[in-house]
Amino acid sequence: MPRLRLGTRGSPLALTQAAMVRAALIERHGWGVDDIAVTVVKTTGDRVQDRALAEIGGKALWTKELDRALLDGDIDCAVHSMKDVETIRPVSIALAAMLPRADVRDRIIGAESVAALREGAVVGTSSPRRAAQLQHRRPDLKTVLFRGNVDTRLAKLRAGEADATLLASAGLERLERHDVGTVIPLEEMLPAPSQGAVGIEVRADDAATRSLLAAIDDAPTSACVRAERALLAALGADCQSPVAALAVPDGERLWLRAELYSEDGAERIGGEARGAMGDPDFPARLAADLLDRAVPAIRRLFAGP
Repeated sequence: MPRLRLGTRGSPLALTQAAMVRAALIERHGWGVDDIAVTVVKTTGDRVQDRALAEIGGKALWTKELDRALLDGDIDCAVHSMKDVETIRPVSIALAAMLPRADVRDRIIGAESVAALREGAVVGTSSPRRAAQLQHRRPDLKTVLFRGNVDTRLAKLRAGEADATLLASAGLERLERHDVGTVIPLEEMLPAPSQGAVGIEVRADDAATRSLLAAIDDAPTSACVRAERALLAALGADCQSPVAALAVPDGERLWLRAELYSEDGAERIGGEARGAMGDPDFPARLAADLLDRAVPAIRRLFAGP
């Protein structure tokens, strides 16, 4: 019998991330390969790929089946890309650990840069954040829905459904696609909150599993991602809200930057704040400042406190 059962989605990237968690646990605890079983759970988000997430239930489409398997005792923990995890989670589920964060930046595939795209180019993306950022910089650009795993999106691009697409550097690196696309500097495009982070959730009352996972938690990543998620909670953001955010260590403190956009990218508001690691209040102060300064076209996309 395995010591631990990891639940994951079945995409190549999700399986790679589960393997990373498995390897970290084996190394930390001195276990053998057979001590950890990986269970694939099919999610609605994987099955339905021809519609925007907002139309069919939002980010819960990536988590609800894994949540059910966790709470039913079919798995002991669930591995997630943290940017795909909804902000408000069930109280019966706890975030136990995060692996060290990978490259947070986006890459553009199909052009050398956003500036190099032809006039009126079509960019495939399923992200309201990316669409708004692109159209803020280049109002002439058009966006079309691109959903699916990395290979699916790249196949759509090769088939001519768009001139370019954007993907997270972290996912491409984990899949060893080091030569795919061109990195977009953070000064040009701030990432999605939690981008590049892999998290592991457990049942909140499962102290033994929480303790096992705590041993592989990367404290700086955890502090940064939790600050970004606290910002989302204070903004009242959902999967339709075009928001970018990034927290990074700044000595003993965190430096948190954020940007809010209107749906069409025409309006943007940005801000930053610094606070102590683990301080639950400073992200909320930044959220309040952003919403206070936001024009109605932005403000209506966020529920606020």
